[in-house]
Amino acid sequence: MKCKGLLIVMPFLAAALSFSGCTQEKAEPVRVGTIADGEMNPANWGKVYPLEYDSWTKTKDPRPVGKTKYKNDFDAKNTHYDKLSEFPYMPLLFNGWGFGVEYNEPRGHHYMVIDQLEVDGSRLKAGGACLTCKTPFSDKLRQELGASYFADPYHDVHARIPEEFRQLGAACMDCHDNKTMAPKLSRWTLAKALKEIGKNPDTITRQEGRTLVCAQCHVTYVIPKNPEMKSTDVFFPWQGSKEGDISIENIIKVVRGNPAHEEWKQSVTGFKVGFIRHPEYEFFSRNSVHWNAGAACADCHMPYTRVGVSKISDHNVMGPLKNDMKACMQCHTETAEWLSNQVFAIQDRTLSLMNRAGYAEAVTAKLFEIAHKAQADGKELDSGLYARAKDLYLDALYRVIFIGAENSVGFHNPSEAGRICGDAVAMAQKSEALLRQALAKEGVDIPSDINLEMAKYLNERGTRKLKFRPELEFVDPFGTQEKLTPASSLGKERGK
Repeated sequence: MKCKGLLIVMPFLAAALSFSGCTQEKAEPVRVGTIADGEMNPANWGKVYPLEYDSWTKTKDPRPVGKTKYKNDFDAKNTHYDKLSEFPYMPLLFNGWGFGVEYNEPRGHHYMVIDQLEVDGSRLKAGGACLTCKTPFSDKLRQELGASYFADPYHDVHARIPEEFRQLGAACMDCHDNKTMAPKLSRWTLAKALKEIGKNPDTITRQEGRTLVCAQCHVTYVIPKNPEMKSTDVFFPWQGSKEGDISIENIIKVVRGNPAHEEWKQSVTGFKVGFIRHPEYEFFSRNSVHWNAGAACADCHMPYTRVGVSKISDHNVMGPLKNDMKACMQCHTETAEWLSNQVFAIQDRTLSLMNRAGYAEAVTAKLFEIAHKAQADGKELDSGLYARAKDLYLDALYRVIFIGAENSVGFHNPSEAGRICGDAVAMAQKSEALLRQALAKEGVDIPSDINLEMAKYLNERGTRKLKFRPELEFVDPFGTQEKLTPASSLGKERGK
């Protein structure tokens, strides 16, 4: 009987052992060492956490080539990828603004300040405010300088950073508590914004922190101006929103609600407008699938990785596509190829919609240029039609900027990307129809195809003009048949 009982038990024991071999590994305990309060130097943190430090230093290395279709940042030749050449409607819409002169895909975290030091000077007119999410010294500088931190010239404020740290971007102390290594929020901008949406920044969970430390920088922000166009502050336009629902509609409401938020004048229309920068957190957190599943930014962009016998969170932050989808396969059972194809399908659809919205807005912008010339020539356009057209145009413009600035090409929230782009197309086309109606009433003859003159805006960017690759060709889908060379896989060589 004993042997018989043993024979019965053995299969169950074998099954239990086989299942136990399939369970996920538990995260290893965080090793806590001693880091001095206020320690800025990552190398000193690295003496206690050498594996994480070595991983972090790799953000300066070139990214794998050929694994992504979009969002190339830089390669072994340190070539920069220029968004203005890849999306030629952008230099038209951004003409009159630093982003219309030079607008590159971001490189790794190592280059956060370096890229600012190298970018065209027109991008630094906001002054010291531009350093807010770039350097770990930003809060210290703000406390020391007060209002001058925002208003003083960029290079003057940057020169106040200790010389050895003047090229240092996001560092250990930006994201970690030096005693516990828990996620830490170091930027006053995020702390203030969280309170405004009803969330206490002092009581966030560890998993929330693994997203919110990224939200210190991967958000949009406003730089208000005084009457002399000097910067006075930096804040996130979340007023009136709530956690999980920071919509493009409410962001536009905040930006358009105060003339001090109008940071630049669009040359083609003459309209004073604000801007929207890299709104990853707002976009991802608005009811996306991965947000609702409880995934954090670090789960996908800093997955666990083996280094010898140790397991650490990968601090060489990059998108999953560039890391062979290893982050995705922590949860998904499909192959890396299958998962990559799903990402490409989402991005292809988003890009198609984004281009349609961008070129529809560009057509309307040029039509406003025609309308303003007609007014200068003495034509009195219907004020009601004009006002409605302008309102719709601006609402569409902010949506086009939003989706072009967000860094996932729609993947962080595919349904929201489709909604935003679809609304932008409808608004731009309605604005165009209203303007055509107003111009027709005054007897102004308007061609059916508006000449966007995109080559003019793309090529005439001063010393930052692109060197094109002649084998690449783009034809404007809105009828002007301008042939351009966006050089989407080449980008721009550095220097003048």
